[in-house]
Amino acid sequence: MTPTRGERITERLTPWFSLLGVVGFVVAIVLASCTGCASAPQAAFSLKMDYEKATPADASVVIDEQYVGPLGYVAAHGVRLRLGEHRVSVTKPGYFPYDRLVVKNDSDPFKLDVKLEKVPD
Repeated sequence: MTPTRGERITERLTPWFSLLGVVGFVVAIVLASCTGCASAPQAAFSLKMDYEKATPADASVVIDEQYVGPLGYVAAHGVRLRLGEHRVSVTKPGYFPYDRLVVKNDSDPFKLDVKLEKVPD
């Protein structure tokens, strides 16, 4: 059975597309490794969180207005942050929010003990 016109074109172009993919990959590596392309490494610290049983593990953790994940996950894994000032908020509907400003100028780990209080009915 003879190949159709489309199949013949595909057979001829496939090696060229593969070559273009390899060339594109090499160009991307070269650009990524050039001086000034990447930001300078910055000092960081580990933020650890602990919470009481009465505090829901599915409460939302937000750091510097960016959602990080549920409290249980963040408590288990921690978060790596640049040195400096960070706003940490933990919220859950039906609970008063937990909001702290963390200022760190050294790389020692920092631990927050989070406790959410229920809003009275």
